[in-house]
Amino acid sequence: MTREESLRALAECRKTIDALDLRLLELLNQRTRVVEEIGQAKESLAMPIYEPKREEDVFRNVIDHNSGPLTADAVKSIFERIIDEMRTLQRMRRQQQGEKEC
Repeated sequence: MTREESLRALAECRKTIDALDLRLLELLNQRTRVVEEIGQAKESLAMPIYEPKREEDVFRNVIDHNSGPLTADAVKSIFERIIDEMRTLQRMRRQQQGEKEC
């Protein structure tokens, strides 16, 4: 492959990555909206935000459906981060609701 061909291939790959990143962002925002609904339901049921068993179910689901090339550890790590951000969002929402009620 020539230098020019390599540069073109690199540019195309970067365009593909940019488009995939936007798709991931949309999916993460969709997931966040569902998490907000879950947070409201949990709050009305006086349930805790952190549910370790449910998180293990999420990890098992994504790992069992992973066809690679990401390793199971990488998938779990990514979803740990996503779930951590979702918990933070739920805590912030509860705190904001508590401030509004005062």
